[in-house]
Amino acid sequence: MFDHCLYFNTSALARRLEKEWTDAFAPFELTPPQAFMLRAVLARPGMLQKELSDELLVAKSTATRALDALSEKGYIERRAGAGDGREKCIFPTRKAADIHRPLNDASGAVTTRLKKLLGHAEFTDTVSMIKGVRSALQ
Repeated sequence: MFDHCLYFNTSALARRLEKEWTDAFAPFELTPPQAFMLRAVLARPGMLQKELSDELLVAKSTATRALDALSEKGYIERRAGAGDGREKCIFPTRKAADIHRPLNDASGAVTTRLKKLLGHAEFTDTVSMIKGVRSALQ
């Protein structure tokens, strides 16, 4: 019935992928959005919240909620920036640095499993096409 429906098929895919990454990040007691955000902070310590929101394509309020949760778990700290004091720079804590590699490995294991299941070229092409559709709809 919905074979040609972009919404239905991408939503079903998103639910399935959510489960894959939820399982991968469960040992860290992080949701997929929190884990991807923490990985971004670990990759670029000191970025502004707006930069983080832009990089992850989420609203500032969504980033705030995820950052609040990461802060409560002891994974990030906010520090005043050199410029506008209202905007905070986001830094990983030692606790975050300690799980940096295992967190990336957990995500990489999901990607490896999906590439094996779908085929490397199909996986890469699918990600590229989805990014193209997302960009076109912005």
